[in-house]
Amino acid sequence: MPIPRTTLEQWQVLQAIVECGGFAQAAATLHRSQSAISYAVARLQAQLGVDLLVPDGRRMVLTPAGEALLRDARPLLDTAFRLERRARALLQGWEPEVRLAVDGLCPTAPLLAALAAFAAQCPATRLQLHEEMLSGAEDALLRGEVDLALVTRVPPGFLGDAVAEAEFVAVAAPDHPLHQRGAALSAADLENATQVVVRDSGARQPRDEGWLSARRWTVSHPDTALALVSAGLAFSWLPRHSIREQLDAGQLLPLPLTSGARHRRALYLVVADETGAGPAARALAAALRTHLNAFFPSASG
Repeated sequence: MPIPRTTLEQWQVLQAIVECGGFAQAAATLHRSQSAISYAVARLQAQLGVDLLVPDGRRMVLTPAGEALLRDARPLLDTAFRLERRARALLQGWEPEVRLAVDGLCPTAPLLAALAAFAAQCPATRLQLHEEMLSGAEDALLRGEVDLALVTRVPPGFLGDAVAEAEFVAVAAPDHPLHQRGAALSAADLENATQVVVRDSGARQPRDEGWLSARRWTVSHPDTALALVSAGLAFSWLPRHSIREQLDAGQLLPLPLTSGARHRRALYLVVADETGAGPAARALAAALRTHLNAFFPSASG
């Protein structure tokens, strides 16, 4: 198996010379002698058989060949530094990977904020994000596929903290026939209207939630349900936090139901192995609690 003739150290020296403007400045930055810097570049050019640097006044600049080669070398340097940071993190006990299952009820904004905080605290830890619906996140916990989960029901054998409580509102587009009745609606009125519901991604015991019309369309993603309702093709109970803009703009209107127009559903954070969870899993759990509780302040009460 062939071994590269050049080293990452040589490419780092070349990059330092270009960025700092000369051999002396690079030597000071890298804490090396100037002779060591000069030797590293001379050796690199000899091994490659091309000139990489030329003087430009008091500065050293790249030749066209040097510019092309250093451009290819920079990702290798970045990867090497990332590997070293990862090794240091593993040495300190950080897990190499954390697996998180998230129910589709979870709003995007606090989830992204939590993931940003996690990335800043655990840059060397990979993340696997499983996006599920209804019992799907519970199944992932029961199968041992995730370290953390945001679920709408805590499965047997686990403990969970309520971190969000979403309000579901029965809505339809303003021109939907249900809004043309001019009177309060009963369950019998809804039976003849198309309802859109989101499919359970779980496989063990798939379930439905809430009232179901005999005439219903089933989709796989909440965004599809919202699009169908907005287009006037169906009605649905949708989480208020996901349709706030459409409600404020009058693009969706609450249905005047005699009962059941609104209901609430909690979102729970479950740590699969509370005693064995590593620092990265605990950091992600803390970030999720912080940002979801800030988004849904009543859930933490």
